[in-house]
Parts: sequence; C-alpha cells; structure tokens
Amino acid sequence: MSSDIEKLINRLEVKKLDKYLFSGLSPKRPARVFGGQVLAQALNAAIRTVDSSRLAHSMHAYFLRPGDPSKQIIYHVDPIRDGKSFTTRNVTAKQDGIAIFSSSISFHMEEAGLAHHMPMPEVPPPEGLESDFERWTRLAQEHPGKIDSPRTEAIERKAVQPRDYLNPQPQEPERQLWFRALGDLGDDPRLHQTLLAFMSDYALLGAALLPHPYSGIEKELQSASLDHAIWFHRPFRADEHLLYCLDSPVSGGGRGFSRGSFYTRDGLLVASTAQESLQRVRQD
Repeated sequence: MSSDIEKLINRLEVKKLDKYLFSGLSPKRPARVFGGQVLAQALNAAIRTVDSSRLAHSMHAYFLRPGDPSKQIIYHVDPIRDGKSFTTRNVTAKQDGIAIFSSSISFHMEEAGLAHHMPMPEVPPPEGLESDFERWTRLAQEHPGKIDSPRTEAIERKAVQPRDYLNPQPQEPERQLWFRALGDLGDDPRLHQTLLAFMSDYALLGAALLPHPYSGIEKELQSASLDHAIWFHRPFRADEHLLYCLDSPVSGGGRGFSRGSFYTRDGLLVASTAQESLQRVRQD
C-alpha cells in the first residue's frame, strides 16, 4: 500500500474522545476543508458506534460553514435510534463550538429482497486514460503560476472525457470518471464505504457547471457544496475500479443540482449520490 493512501486512511479514521465524541484533522491544502473528507470522517465516527453487522445504507448531509484546515473538527454522534433491523445516527461536526456540518446516517442489517438496477453506460476502460494526477502535473508545467501541481495521489481518477478547465466550453451535463483507491484496503466493507464517501464529492459539483462556460477554478464563480446524499446499495471494493457516472438535470437561482451513480467494472450499480451546490457568478 502506498504511503499516500495510508495517510488518507489515517486521516479519515477519526480519534475517539468519548463514547459518542470524536475528533478529526485535515491536511493544510486546500484552503478550506474538502467536503469529501468531512463526509468520510462523519461516516467513520457513526460507524464506530454501530454493531459491525450493520452497514450504512444512506447518508444525508448539509455543509453549513467552510471548515478551517488548521483546526481540529469535533464530531458528536447522537444515537437516536437502535431498531431491530435499522440503526440511525445523527452526526454534527463543529469547529470552535460552531457547527460546520450536519448529517443523518442510517444502517441496516443485510437481508434478501427484490433487486434490479439501471445498466451501466458503455465507456472506454480505465487502462489507457490519463489520470487526473498526470493531467494536472502536466498542466502545472505548461501553465506555471496558474495551476498548482498535485502533491499526492491516494485516489486515482481518470476522466472518460476530460474537460478543458482553462477554457471551459458549454456541453451536455453528463460525464463519467473511473475511480479507485491506490492500495489494498482489506476486506472490511466499512472502510470501503468510508473511502467511497470521500471519493463521492469529487466532480459532483462540477457536473452542474458542464452546460456553462465556467469551471471550478474560475475566480468570478463562487461555488460550494450545500448538501450531499449517498445511498449504498450493495457491497463493493473501493480499491478496484468504479465508474462514477454524473449528470445534472437542472440548475437555477444560484444553485446547481447533480446526481451520480457508482458502478463496478462488471456493471453492477453499488452506490448513488445527489448534491445541491451554490453557483454564484460574482458581478464585480
């Protein structure tokens, strides 16, 4: 396992302070805490208070305030329900005693039931596609001072159709990316869920920008995740390639709406996501 993925796993696994109280740390970059990190740390905190026989099946979260990476994040877990087959936990993340994030996470015992899923679209396999790490390293060399070179690569991301972030052109609000954690994560399904929660915030907001001549690096665009939902449908491995299919059916009123579906390489739909984001064009 690479040192990058080991560092990421250690960061996403929060420190237990009390039975329902945990703390998490952040890397110095970016300037505000990445939403996927808070999602994953909150999920990890909730997991630590639930019997291992029950896995998360849904998570609904709100990003309330930007997180400061220089300060620890305190996660308070509220054990609001322990039922016969479902368990529910509310998790609030705070800095300086002020809530920056709130979520509700539901866990379910494994059981048989009716099953179906939408088919995975036909796309090129990840082999042969340029990774985001390779692409951003190349762009940083081609545009010094405008783009920062990436420092670590714990998660491999390969866009099927990369967007030109320096000169974004309007396009259909659909895209696909291959994801995987670069290391053997073992067999604990809870760790794979935690890593998918982290991955799920990448590119989701950007799907709502695809029909517009803006990308996430535009200075005149103020953008941020407002909420985030994840549904875990069945077991999967985050250290094997997963295809993240994204679309955005609508945006307006300064808000964009995005949806995502995670498929295994053999076409099994294993998780779904949805997010509303702030998309405010500065008039000055």
